[in-house]
Amino acid sequence: MIDTVVVQPATDPGEPSVSGVSWGAVTAGAVVSCALTLVLLAFGVGLGLSVVSPWAGAGVSTTTFKVGTGLYLIVIAILSSSIGGYIAGRLRSRWIGVHTDEVYFRDTAHGFVAWALASVIGAILLATPATSLIGGGIGAAGAASSASRSGPMDSYVDTLLRPNTPSAQAPASDARGEMLRLFTSSFQTGAEMKPNDREYVAKVVAARTGLSQADAEKRVNDVVTQIKADADAARKATAQLAFWLTASLLLGAFCASLAATEGGGLRDGTWISHSRLKPAMRT
Repeated sequence: MIDTVVVQPATDPGEPSVSGVSWGAVTAGAVVSCALTLVLLAFGVGLGLSVVSPWAGAGVSTTTFKVGTGLYLIVIAILSSSIGGYIAGRLRSRWIGVHTDEVYFRDTAHGFVAWALASVIGAILLATPATSLIGGGIGAAGAASSASRSGPMDSYVDTLLRPNTPSAQAPASDARGEMLRLFTSSFQTGAEMKPNDREYVAKVVAARTGLSQADAEKRVNDVVTQIKADADAARKATAQLAFWLTASLLLGAFCASLAATEGGGLRDGTWISHSRLKPAMRT
């Protein structure tokens, strides 16, 4: 008689009851990261004001200041993101019966999510006062004067009403408002000023200042060249700042993720342990 052996199926432990995301730890790490960022930014502003001087040769050069600002942004991102990610990894809940590789991934994800939440909170905190300031400045400018307002049709109307011989006795506010609208419409898209507009500006300058037509044209050309140089410098400075911010954000994400894995390892007591590198189950 042959005995029948019944093989019981292995019990599948399934997913642990503890959630894979510890939002409390993520939020704590993000808040700490934002607070450190604000503190370091305030310190950086004070440090920058102390090294910049209106006297020639008394402060750092513009290039040094730009590079120093970019490097300081990277330092801020590394410090704040590392500490925030470490706190997110150290305070998260412990996962029982989870594969070592999965634990490593979750720790990394906790640091990354903490960095992302801190970045969003920081953007909101910095954008709110900037938006209020811009809105207040626009309202004050609109209430103070309406002569320099430039609508989509103002430049065309100015061209229609342009006199052939500008008069020196014309109101200064009218001439200034017309020049503002003319320069705004010409340079807001990066286009060159039209030859007839440039000639008319030179006539207005000659009538208002008493210069000869040749000297007025030279002054107009010098001002136009200066406008282009300043606009190009502002464009390059904005592009450099954007690159520095991008580099600091990427380094911040990496540091937060790495620090969270270290914090998680210390939380579970597996930091610098061979068991953290083996495909074993945590007990």
